[in-house]
This record gives sequence, structure tokens and C-alpha cells, in this order.
Amino acid sequence: MNDPIDATSPVPDGPGPAPSADAPTRPGALLHVDHVSKVYGSGHTAVTALDDATMAVDQGEFVALLGPSGSGKTTLISIIGGLLSATSGTVRIGDVDVTALSRRELTRFRAERVGFVFQSANLVPFLTARENLLYVATLVKTPKKAAQQRADQLLEELGLADRAKNLPEQLSGGERQRVAIGRALMNDPDLVLVDEPTAALDTALGRQVVQLLRREIKDRGKTGIMVTHDLRMVEYTDRVFEILDGHLTHVEEPSALKH
Repeated sequence: MNDPIDATSPVPDGPGPAPSADAPTRPGALLHVDHVSKVYGSGHTAVTALDDATMAVDQGEFVALLGPSGSGKTTLISIIGGLLSATSGTVRIGDVDVTALSRRELTRFRAERVGFVFQSANLVPFLTARENLLYVATLVKTPKKAAQQRADQLLEELGLADRAKNLPEQLSGGERQRVAIGRALMNDPDLVLVDEPTAALDTALGRQVVQLLRREIKDRGKTGIMVTHDLRMVEYTDRVFEILDGHLTHVEEPSALKH
């Protein structure tokens, strides 16, 4: 098992019980999470943050991971993205067993195959919007001209062409999150992991950001997982997985949840 890497309400009553997330392998799935647990400490002081989580997400799907603070949702996507090691279980993205990779292999894999959008954007403060995108391209040694063309294309699509030379402090909260989305897509990843993208935004702006995320992920045929505690945002996703006290279940459709 790899060492940790530096990072980092039940379903309402409906028309029958929510189906288990412990489902058979989905033939079209890009992501398979198989009986993953995360335990901190040992013996009588052990704390289980994630308990036997199993899920599969299809190529081209945009799904929500819904749960309150402390439910284990950030732990799960951190393990999926190779930012945190699992105590037991496996994670496969495409044909790669992420849980079997070395630290060096994980660093390369994350840069090439996984995009991250964090709650607070986490942009490099002394780089412009365009430079924040170009920086991640250097991690996979993309040729300079190709990287510049891709950064400009993404900024245009995200409505940020006129903000390309602005520093993060000169951008609004919504604009910073759009730059973060562009950065996550810069290296053309297979999987995009999004952690509470609307937490610092008002409802209207939050909806705009999630709609934009969905469009960018779906139009590119990528697979996306959005962590959220906000029921209002799950309507933009294809399926909803709920996590509570480290236990994972799923709901087939967002409409199965009462708003």
C-alpha cells in the first residue's frame, strides 16, 4: 500500500429503497472503485473515514457525490485521484490500478489523466489566468505552441479571453473557478474531480459554474465526479451517489432526491 500523498442526510424517502452502490461491473465504466476503505489509527483508537466503498462511473458521465461535512466524500475523491492512499481496496481508472502505483507513477498519472477543481480554486497567485493554465502543461511537457493554443481556446470557451492577463486577485470568485475548470481540462484528462465548486459562491453563480462544468465535461466525453452537499446542484448530474458516515449508496437519478 502506498503512503499518503500530500494533498488533500440519508436519501429522502422515495419510490422504494435506494439501490446499493455495490453494483456489478459496468461495461462502459471508466472508473471502478472496489471495496475501498480508509482507516486512521489502529486498535481502539481507529477511526473509519470510508467503509467498503464500491462504485463505477461510465465514460462520459457527470455524477454527484452528495453528503454532509465529514461524511467521507472528500476522502473518497482524494483516494480516487491518487492524493491519498486507501487502507484496503482498489481504484481503477481505465486500465490503470491507481492503488498499485508508486509515488513517482502517481505524480505522472495525475498530471496526465486526472483534472482537479478544488473548493477555493487554488490558483497560483502570482500567475495570470493564462499562465495558470500553461503551468500545468509544463508538467507533461506539452510543446509550448500547442499549450498556448489550448490555453487560449479554453479561456475563450470559458468566457475569459479578456481576462487572460489578469492575476487571480483581479478576478471575481466565479471567474477564478472558471480558470480552475480550464486548468483541470488543460492536459485533456480522462477524469475530472471537483470538490465543492460552489461552496464560496451564491446560488445563481453556483448554478452557472456547475452548468459550465457539465457542458465542458460532457462535450469532451470526459468523466466527472462533483463532491457537493448542496441538493440544488445535483440536478445537473446524471446520477447521484450519497455518502454518510463513510458508507456509500447511490440513487439512479437526481430526481429521486426531494429538494
